Amino acid sequence: MAKWIPKHEAPAPLEGPIVPTITGGTILWLVLFVVQLPFYGWYEDHGHTWWIWTCLAGGGLGFIGVYYVRRRDAAIKRDAAREAEEQATAPGTASSGTASSDTETAGPGTTGPEKTGTETSESKSDDVTARPASN
Repeated sequence: MAKWIPKHEAPAPLEGPIVPTITGGTILWLVLFVVQLPFYGWYEDHGHTWWIWTCLAGGGLGFIGVYYVRRRDAAIKRDAAREAEEQATAPGTASSGTASSDTETAGPGTTGPEKTGTETSESKSDDVTARPASN
């Protein structure tokens, strides 16, 4: 049997109104719980009490889902705002927080990379993985 190879790329995930969708589902589960509650005796007689508890569990998990998607949505908006701010300040400006030459970061009276902390050769005293010498 030949291995199946996809002919097209997978489409991008759909982004929709996630918070209202999860909130609506949570409300629906809780309404179903409250509507079924007066008929608890009938459900108990017929062995279907799990229907009521399933609705309650759906509402409880829905609250966790609402908390999660609200935080996710806020994080996406924060990231988009941060990227927009970076895009606004990045073109043609050197204020992105990085220095353009070694002399700007080295300080007064220093020259070259050996003075700035970006040494090109490693010394044994700087090696944190080296074992102590045995006497």
